[in-house]
Amino acid sequence: MSSWLGSLGSGLGQSLGQVGGSLSSLTGQISNFTKDMLLEGTEEVEETTAEFQISSSRMKEIEAIHITLRAENERLKKLCTDLEEKHEAAELQIKQQSSDYRNQLQQKEVEVSHLKARQNALQDQLQKLQTAAQSANLEVANLPSTTTSASFVPGISHHVSTFHGDDMDFGDIIWSQQEINRLSNEVSRLESEVGHWRHIAQSSKAQGTNSSDQSEICKLQNTVKELKQKLSQEIDDHQHELSVLQDAHRHKLGEISRRHREELGEYEERIEELESLLHQDGSEIRLPDHSKVHEMQKTIQILQTEKTESVKKIQEPEVEIKDKHEKLSLTENDKEILKKVQELLNVEKSQIIQECERLKMEVSQFIMIEEERILPDNMSVKEELLRLQQALSDAQKEIMRLSSLNQGNILPEDSLELKKNLQILKEENSCLNQEKEELQKTLLTFQNEPETIIKFTSTEDMNLKLELSNLKIDLETKNLELNESIAEKETLIAELEELDKQNQEATKHMILMKEQLSKQHNEADITISKLIQDVNDEKKRVSQLENEKMKITKELEVQKEKFNQGEVTLHDLNINNQELENKIKDLRDQLDKSQEYILNIKKENTELQEKLKQNEKDLFITKNDLTKLLNQESNSNFQCHLLEEKETEIGNLNKHLSEMKELNKNLEKIVLDVKMENEKLALACEDVKQQLQESVNVKNQVSLEKDTVIEALRMEKGQLEVQLHQSEKRLLEQAHKYEQTIEELSNARKMNTSALQLEHECLIKLNQEKDFEIAKLKNKIEQINSDHKETKEILTRNLAEQKELTELIKEKEIFIEQLQDKELKLQKKLDTHIQISEQNKIFRQTLEEKDKSLAIMKEENNHLQEELERLRDQQSRSVPLAEPKTLDIITELETEVTQLNVIKGNLEDEIKCCQKTIEDQNQNEMKLLQTLQEQKKEIDEFKSQHEQMSITHTQLFLEKDEEIKNLQKTINQIKTQLHEERQDIQTETSDIFQETKVQTLNVENGNEKHDLSKAEIERLVKGIKEREMEIKLLNEKNVSLTRQIDQLSKDEVGKLKQIIKQKDLEIQALHSRISSASYMQDVVYLQQQLQAYVVEREQLFSVLNEKTRENSQLKTEYHKIVDIVAAKEAALLKLQDENQQLNSRFESSGQDMFKETIQNLSRIIREKDIEIDALSQKCQTLLTVLQTSDSGNGNEVGSINSNQFEELLQERDKLKQQVKKMEEWKQQVITTVQNMQHESAQLQEELHKLQAQVLVDSDNNSKLQADYNGLIQSYEQNETKLKCFGQELAQVQHSIGQLHNTKDLLLGKLDVVSPQLSIRSSVVLPVRDRQSEIPNETSKSLQQELDLLRKILQEKDATIKTLQENNHRLCDSVAATSELERKEHEEIDSEIKQIKEKRDILQKSLKEKDLLIKAKSDQLLSLNENLTNKTNENELLKQAVTNLKERTLILEMDICKLKEENEKIIVMSREKETEFRALQETNMQVSMMLREKEFESNSMKEKALAFEKLLKEKEQGNTGELNQLLNEVKSMQDKAVKFQQERDQVMLALKQKQMESNSLQNEVQHFRDKESRLNQELERLRNHLLEMEDSYTREALAAEDREAKLKKKITVLEEKIVSSSNAVENASHQANLQVESLQEQLNVVSRQRDETVLQLSLSQDQVKQYALSLTNLQMVLEQFQQEEKAIYSAELEKQKKEITEWRRKAENLEGQVMSLQENLEEANAALDSASRLTEQLDLKEEQIEELKKQGELRQEMLDDVQNKLVNLINSTEGKVDKVLMRNLFVGHFHTPKNKRHEVLRLMGSILGIEKEEMEQLLNEDQRGVTRWMAGWLGGGGSKSVPSTPLRPNQQSVFNSSFSELFVKFLETESCPSLPPPKLSVHGLKPLDSPERGKLTNPASDTKGSGSSRRPDVNPFLAPRSAAVPLITPAVHGVSGTGHLLMKPISDALPTFTPLPVLPDNSAGAVLKDLLKQ
Repeated sequence: MSSWLGSLGSGLGQSLGQVGGSLSSLTGQISNFTKDMLLEGTEEVEETTAEFQISSSRMKEIEAIHITLRAENERLKKLCTDLEEKHEAAELQIKQQSSDYRNQLQQKEVEVSHLKARQNALQDQLQKLQTAAQSANLEVANLPSTTTSASFVPGISHHVSTFHGDDMDFGDIIWSQQEINRLSNEVSRLESEVGHWRHIAQSSKAQGTNSSDQSEICKLQNTVKELKQKLSQEIDDHQHELSVLQDAHRHKLGEISRRHREELGEYEERIEELESLLHQDGSEIRLPDHSKVHEMQKTIQILQTEKTESVKKIQEPEVEIKDKHEKLSLTENDKEILKKVQELLNVEKSQIIQECERLKMEVSQFIMIEEERILPDNMSVKEELLRLQQALSDAQKEIMRLSSLNQGNILPEDSLELKKNLQILKEENSCLNQEKEELQKTLLTFQNEPETIIKFTSTEDMNLKLELSNLKIDLETKNLELNESIAEKETLIAELEELDKQNQEATKHMILMKEQLSKQHNEADITISKLIQDVNDEKKRVSQLENEKMKITKELEVQKEKFNQGEVTLHDLNINNQELENKIKDLRDQLDKSQEYILNIKKENTELQEKLKQNEKDLFITKNDLTKLLNQESNSNFQCHLLEEKETEIGNLNKHLSEMKELNKNLEKIVLDVKMENEKLALACEDVKQQLQESVNVKNQVSLEKDTVIEALRMEKGQLEVQLHQSEKRLLEQAHKYEQTIEELSNARKMNTSALQLEHECLIKLNQEKDFEIAKLKNKIEQINSDHKETKEILTRNLAEQKELTELIKEKEIFIEQLQDKELKLQKKLDTHIQISEQNKIFRQTLEEKDKSLAIMKEENNHLQEELERLRDQQSRSVPLAEPKTLDIITELETEVTQLNVIKGNLEDEIKCCQKTIEDQNQNEMKLLQTLQEQKKEIDEFKSQHEQMSITHTQLFLEKDEEIKNLQKTINQIKTQLHEERQDIQTETSDIFQETKVQTLNVENGNEKHDLSKAEIERLVKGIKEREMEIKLLNEKNVSLTRQIDQLSKDEVGKLKQIIKQKDLEIQALHSRISSASYMQDVVYLQQQLQAYVVEREQLFSVLNEKTRENSQLKTEYHKIVDIVAAKEAALLKLQDENQQLNSRFESSGQDMFKETIQNLSRIIREKDIEIDALSQKCQTLLTVLQTSDSGNGNEVGSINSNQFEELLQERDKLKQQVKKMEEWKQQVITTVQNMQHESAQLQEELHKLQAQVLVDSDNNSKLQADYNGLIQSYEQNETKLKCFGQELAQVQHSIGQLHNTKDLLLGKLDVVSPQLSIRSSVVLPVRDRQSEIPNETSKSLQQELDLLRKILQEKDATIKTLQENNHRLCDSVAATSELERKEHEEIDSEIKQIKEKRDILQKSLKEKDLLIKAKSDQLLSLNENLTNKTNENELLKQAVTNLKERTLILEMDICKLKEENEKIIVMSREKETEFRALQETNMQVSMMLREKEFESNSMKEKALAFEKLLKEKEQGNTGELNQLLNEVKSMQDKAVKFQQERDQVMLALKQKQMESNSLQNEVQHFRDKESRLNQELERLRNHLLEMEDSYTREALAAEDREAKLKKKITVLEEKIVSSSNAVENASHQANLQVESLQEQLNVVSRQRDETVLQLSLSQDQVKQYALSLTNLQMVLEQFQQEEKAIYSAELEKQKKEITEWRRKAENLEGQVMSLQENLEEANAALDSASRLTEQLDLKEEQIEELKKQGELRQEMLDDVQNKLVNLINSTEGKVDKVLMRNLFVGHFHTPKNKRHEVLRLMGSILGIEKEEMEQLLNEDQRGVTRWMAGWLGGGGSKSVPSTPLRPNQQSVFNSSFSELFVKFLETESCPSLPPPKLSVHGLKPLDSPERGKLTNPASDTKGSGSSRRPDVNPFLAPRSAAVPLITPAVHGVSGTGHLLMKPISDALPTFTPLPVLPDNSAGAVLKDLLKQ
């Protein structure tokens, strides 16, 4: 803005100046022209017409020239516009490029920040790995305790193993140990190198002759100092890290123990839950899912609230940003208003200038008018002058007013530029005043000239008469003069024509030059574009190289960090190794002592055995003596003597025994001492074990060695314990034996010799057994020794392999060093290339500047050519006196043109040079790229080699691990063998105590691994003392127990024998049981149960394994989350620390640093001055020494000079070091500032990233929730749709079922119609048959019967007619029904079609829905899986979320603080940058001073060298040459000093010149821009002037109107300015309010911080109090432990008793469990069968429902048929068949008289007479009966039964009576030949079950007869369905082809046989009853 206004103001000023110049030149030309016209006016009176013609022709020529010039001007304008457009395009391109470069820079900075973040993350991972390694060490230490505790808690062992396997693999530990070994080797190598270099430095000091060696020594010393500093720093860092790791380790131990307890509790709860689930049903499993869902919903709600809070927090800064944007827009609007105001003012200025120019034109016109009217118009001229003066004064006033307005409108930013504009305006005012003065002068001359003319005319009038005579002479002279003037005019015209030609040629030449210049310009543009492309390519390459460089530097940093860590770990390892070696030495000494002890004990044992043997021999001798004495028992006296001798012998033996007891007691004491020592050794061994386990985690080699040592110690300890136990056993056995011998000897007085012999044999056997035991033990010892040797051999092999590995690692280190050297070389090359690229940039800048200068020069050239043309015009018009000036100007211009051409040539040469350099650089870059690619290939090869090596290492380590595992297995086997040989009681007690000891020691050692401070050592000492006390107590208890055992053993020997006998009896009984078969069955059953239990146990184990896996996974996930949180916290802490450091740096070392730098620099300069003075003094002393040495001895001087020379060299080295330090310090300052900027950018980026992550997480959560809700809704909708579809389907099925029912009903009605017809026909047929078969015995009866038959026939015909009528009616009804059915069928078909279409549509939609449902179900499954995962994660994260929330709140507070601090730091950094610039300037001056001082010091050194040479030559005797050399040296020094000063001056001048040239170039560019604009304005003004000449009067009026408008506008603008100022004030007021509010917030935050600090201090005090209370609690705990240990031994015995009781209970419970399991299995089987039955029942129920439906249909049909049957029965109930009665009647007479009563009974039964009445009738007189019968028969009418035809297989038995035949006939008629009628189910053939169970005949069911064969049916009483079957028979009868109605119904129709309505008794039974009666 300010630059733009400045350029406008300067442009206006220049344009005004040029206008003034042009006006002055115009006035000069006008004055010259008037003078010529006045001179020629007297001479050219006669030839006015000719001159007019000439002038008119010249005017035309001038107009033509003017037109051509205009065309040229327009062309030039176009060129100018094109060039301006190109310039603007170039500027845009440059802007784009600059923006691209800035973006690239930002990207690089972002990448750098990312890489730094990644580096931090890697460092965190390294720290985590270290902590994990330490935790793994702990776990390895804790392993033995877990193994020992496995015997007591078998359930926990499995869990513990899985728990320890989670955190760290063994392979990682081995890898870390390998790295440690490699780093230790590196450190040793470096130490050896340091020693070597120190040795070289000492030797070089001793020699001290070569200057190059000394410089190397100085360098090495510097490197040594730096390394020492680094070492000290690293040691401090390491100590800090150690303390941090120890704290972390303790914390982690506590956490692990807490987790372990929690997990144990959880597992116990789980086990209880599982047991409860076994007893209960698994119905309550779905409850936790609801709780999980509820918890999920809660977490989702919490997350939503957090999201809303975060959104609110984000919205608050956005609102603030919006407010700031609004303020900015307001300020920008104000600026734009001010710009508009200034533009209006500029327009007004231009209008005023135009008015001035118009006034000047008017002046010129008035001057022309004055030439015509010289005298009369003087007054008008004066008036015009006055008017012009007034106009000028008005213009000045307006300018002043505008300037005052400008001052009022100026913003504080543009004040300087407006001042410049005011100065320019003042200059323009001064120019205008000068022009005014010139105009006044011209007017005065004009006033003087008319006065002279008046005087001249008056004198002529007076002297007319006098001169009449002289007129002729004058006329002649005048004529001559006229002729001469005409000749002169002709010559002048010729010259003018020549000048015109020259002008045309010049213009042509100019046009050609312009074209050439345009071509050159285009070429230059093309070259520039090419160069820009090359530059872009180079920049890209440079960026690539920088990226590669960054990668290489990162790799270097990583390697350096690894190296530093390795050095630290090596140092620790060396210390640990030394400690372990000392401990091993102590242990070896202790072992040697223990072995000596063991040897002594063995010797004592051998002595005791010898004594035993002697005693046994003595006993043998005594026994022999006794036998002899018993044989010689003759004399009683002799016996008494013998008894006395025996008594003496017994007394001796008792003494022996007492001595032996004393020996035993001594041995027991020794054994106790040995036990004490053994226990001490065990404690020491355990300590050594733990130390060895630590060393295993640190170093693999040492671990293996220590393991072997510990195993050897254990073996020896085991052997010692075994030997001790054996010795104890022997002593106890000996004591028992001695007691037995004493008892036997006491009994020997009473016993016989046989008893003594038996005892002797027993003793011999015992001795033999002991010898066997000793031999076995010796064999075992030999085996153990051989195992020990094998382990040692394995160890030696492992050590050799490890040495090979170390050699391989060394080779790798050599490779790495080579790579580092190559990287250093590459870095150097990169630096050179960067320098070359910087030079390229400088060249490009110079090129651009040169291009700009070329364009400017071209424009100047054009201007100069235009001025040349003007000058030529002036030459043609002006007097010959003005020619020398123009010539001078032309010569100057030509020289300038030549200079410009030379500059142009130089620029082209420079361009060519730049192109060459660019090509060279491109070639260099190509070479570099090739080298880089080669190096990349090499690096890849190295990487591949490294990977192969790592693979081989891993294989070797795996093999080693396998070997170690095998060794451990063998050791464990040996241990188990040793442990089995011990006694049960001792092992239990020792195991318990060892467990407690080991656990406590492990805990202590685990806690006290890394910080063995004094306090902890004291604690250990206390603990050891307490343990020793406990051991003493236990030893005393052991002694007391052994005594009790000795006392008990005597009493319990007899009891034990009795018990053994009882056991033998029990064993025999068991053997007898086993032999029985039932026992074997029990065994098989038990084995089966065992297998079932094993299966169940395996299932439980698998479940437990799964649970443990899940637990481990959950743990790993939790650890990951904790690690992430820890990493975030660490990053936050780092950021806070860095912020604090930055604040402290900026606050404290901001100004102090700069002051200190200035002070240091001034101090260095002073020191340099002092050193230079000292060196000059030394030079003087050397000169004096040289002069004195001429007279004195040369040897002494040489020695002095050499010493002084060494001192000088040392001083020079010191100075170099100081200079280097200064340079390093300067670089450090620069790097710190850059780092600050980078870090602030990184912090901002990290903040943005965190916010973005939070937003992304919240968005994801919301999206997931929305998706989940949508899925649930869609699922519910689908379910509702499915229900609707199911309902519709059910409706359709119901409608189909109804249609089927209607169809079946109609068919059933048709069936009902058909049987009626069949019944009628069946009645007709047998009548006809019977008529043909009647015997012709009785004609009368036949005639009567014929009559009857005719009557019957008539009746039948009537009935047939009625039936036919009924049939017709039925047919009509059937036809009507069929038509109705057809219509219904058509309707049903149409409905079915519609239903089918609907069904198809529904099926399609169903398919689509199924697909949708499948997709949704898949999605649901995936979502369910995700949900389960999320629930698991949530369960893990629930605890972490709360912590994280608190942490996030704290982080947000910290972030706010950091933001505020960052803003402060940014402000501070800006201030510091300004101070830096000032300091850099001072630094430049100081560096110049330093260079001068260095030059002086160098000159002094050169002097010193020259003096040394002179001294040497002096020693040889060249004194004369010395003096010459000295003189030369002095002269050279003086010259050097002068050159130095000149160089410094030139450097300073150069810098000043560069600064000046830069400023001048900027100014030149501004001026050139202004000139181009002013030229354009000039051309526009010229056109304006031509137009103004025509329309002056109009524009004068318009100007007045404009003035009025402008005044109005000014008033409006003033109002606007006032309003804008008010708005600005309001905005400032608001800003102040906001600042106050922010300050209040700051105060609140600071108060909160103070409160938190107070809380922290309080919490720290509380922590201290807690620590004190903890120590007190620990003391109390220790006391409690001591008390508990005392109680523990007493409670152990109780525990054992309780355990035995519990075992019994457990056995009982196991029995109960077995029975329960059997019950369970039975119940399960019953449940299975019940489930099967339920399934079958469901199927049966479905079938029953189907059958019920069918049964209902059949029932309806049955009801119809039964109704009809009932009607038929009612109609035929009171009637008797005539034919039947006739047959019976005839049969009665044919039968013999004895059996006629049976026939009568039969007839009675048919007629319905009861039995009693029949018997009464038969009992009465026979006549009466016959009469009654005859009368009754006659009265009833003759109804006869037709004779039925016999079966073909039936034979006529004539012998039998009529009644029997009749009964058979009835039976045959009643039993049909067809198969029995089946139910309709078989006719229907259902789809579900093709052959269901066959139902029994309903007739039989109704009667309830139990007979197997089918009961007889009466053909007369049975319904017609029995006679004519509905179902087709298997074999058709004879009458197969009868009437349709007579045919049976086909299988196709679903018919049902109707149940017949029968009487109580069948006909067959009635007949039989009659026969019986």
